[in-house]
Amino acid sequence: MKAAWYSKKWVIVLLHVAAWTFFFSLPYLLRSPENERPSKPANESDHGFYFSWIMNFSWAAMFYFNIFVLIPRYIYKKKYWQFAAAHFVTFACVLLEVYLLFSLLFNRSHYETRTIFFNLLIYVFIFALGTAYQLIKDKINSDKLAQEKQNEVLKTELSLLRSQVSPHFMFNVLNNMVSLARKQSDLLEPSLIKLSSLMRYMLYEADEEKVSIEKEMDYLQSYIDLQQQRFGKKVQVKVHMHTMDDHYQLEPMLLIPFVENAFKHGTGMIEDARIDIDLEAEKNVLQFTVSNKYNSVSAEIKDKTSGIGLANVKRRLNLLYGKNHSLTISTNNNWFVVVLKINLS
Repeated sequence: MKAAWYSKKWVIVLLHVAAWTFFFSLPYLLRSPENERPSKPANESDHGFYFSWIMNFSWAAMFYFNIFVLIPRYIYKKKYWQFAAAHFVTFACVLLEVYLLFSLLFNRSHYETRTIFFNLLIYVFIFALGTAYQLIKDKINSDKLAQEKQNEVLKTELSLLRSQVSPHFMFNVLNNMVSLARKQSDLLEPSLIKLSSLMRYMLYEADEEKVSIEKEMDYLQSYIDLQQQRFGKKVQVKVHMHTMDDHYQLEPMLLIPFVENAFKHGTGMIEDARIDIDLEAEKNVLQFTVSNKYNSVSAEIKDKTSGIGLANVKRRLNLLYGKNHSLTISTNNNWFVVVLKINLS
């Protein structure tokens, strides 16, 4: 999705520069010529200019220190007393800075009560302005992300019901079951049970916001078993799925597109076809690795009926997990490797 012009970094920087320029210019813009004091000595006037601009940059630094350091470190973590204490220390540093500037520029080594009060008013204004700015900005971003997630759910629901499992795959599984029925094979009943489990998961569990990782693993295993039954000895499949705890949850049918992709591109005109699937979840981290041999010539042929596609999966992962996940896709020596890591906490 193309970002709006006002959300681009260079536009935001220019707006901030313009806002600070206007803010720092207010004393000069609002000063009335009739109320101007008699002209001061040039030396003292220069010192006043330096003092004014040093403090202006200090106030700007306080503003960004508040929104980039103090608010994320304390407000987001609900450490309000620490937040207040940090601002007390910061204001003390501001007073120390004013004292040093007075001493160096004006040869004053004492404070006036009105000086402390004046700086306190400015500090409270900068603090309130920064806090309001950051909280409003976060609320806007949160609402925007929630809307994008809602839109993504609406778009993926139809895709999941219409084409999450390839119709081509279902057609071949049913044909294989017809063959088993004719042979009166003992494999027919377990195959029907696996297909029933797969369809039940698609129709009912996929409507949930999150499911247990055990259910997702069972779904993957049923899909893999049916594919193995379909291809037989034409493809070697190695599966290792292990979780240390059973309380982990994730979005339903989030992992199946990678497995679908492996069977789509890892079978057919491939010598010694092989697919390796590994899933581990422990210490609040899920790692899912799918590797398959592929033919670089036939890899360009896309089957539009299989899955929702890796591009849409990436989009879904970015919306759901953001920086709490990493997805690495690589090819090496005719091997296609996908490594997905998700921080489940």
